[in-house]
Amino acid sequence: KTKKNFITSPELIAQINPENKQLIDDYISYLRSIQRSETTIGAYMNDLHIAFVWNIQFNGNKPFIEWTKRNVVAYQNWLLNNNENSPARVKRLKASLSSLSNYICNVLDDEYPNFRNIINKVESPVNTPVREKSVFTEEQIDGLLDKLVENKMYDKACALALALYSGRRKSELLRFKVSDFDDNHLTCEGALYKSDPIKTKGRGVHGKMLECFCLAKKFKPYFDMWMAAREAAGVESEWLFPNPGNPNEQMRVSTLNNWAIIFSRYLGMDFYWHSMRHMTVTNFKRFGIPDT
Repeated sequence: KTKKNFITSPELIAQINPENKQLIDDYISYLRSIQRSETTIGAYMNDLHIAFVWNIQFNGNKPFIEWTKRNVVAYQNWLLNNNENSPARVKRLKASLSSLSNYICNVLDDEYPNFRNIINKVESPVNTPVREKSVFTEEQIDGLLDKLVENKMYDKACALALALYSGRRKSELLRFKVSDFDDNHLTCEGALYKSDPIKTKGRGVHGKMLECFCLAKKFKPYFDMWMAAREAAGVESEWLFPNPGNPNEQMRVSTLNNWAIIFSRYLGMDFYWHSMRHMTVTNFKRFGIPDT
């Protein structure tokens, strides 16, 4: 299972060396200036905060431009053996420092002419899987859908069905609108819903804007149940999965993460949303959807 460590806090972040904090702020401004998405920026900021909180606690709050390869080794060793991060997670945390280093080399070279990127000079740990892949049968997922409907969890059933029959990533599921599933969006002789372009994975603020497809006949019963439940509750929103606190906004990804925990309990296996992408290809083939 995914191990979550709570390393940073507002109090610790406030103690970051002012020079390092200025570097972080400047780097984040740079990322916004080249239109990196806020999700990407948030991930980089979180990873850098982890590094510099470690720097406070174990490295004398040293200015980043003075870090040596010995310091990088010490940080990597702490992540792997003390904080019990996976090799893949360690590589990502190092990648944020490497990206910051490249920014210093390329943009702040007039201020730090002798600085060089040393992060990747330190070999990363061998990547080994820490999570066993969950491969579900059609009967398992159908049983889960039936259980969710039986318990009147229509929002969860609809989200699971959308993931199963569209193959979209977790964050992309929340970008669908109710209007994407009206009759005007039917295509391929009524076999598929074709959405308006939504943001998918890709660089930049807008990522890749793509039309996404969903098996209509399989998905519609769960869509109808969720829409009926919304109407009964007086929920009005253009988003298929609105934020309960503000229907004008999309639901947060953290809610889907919590639902995945519930699904795991029902299934007796570790459920993660990406596992549905693999089943979607099989479903499309089964229903005769052409490859292109």
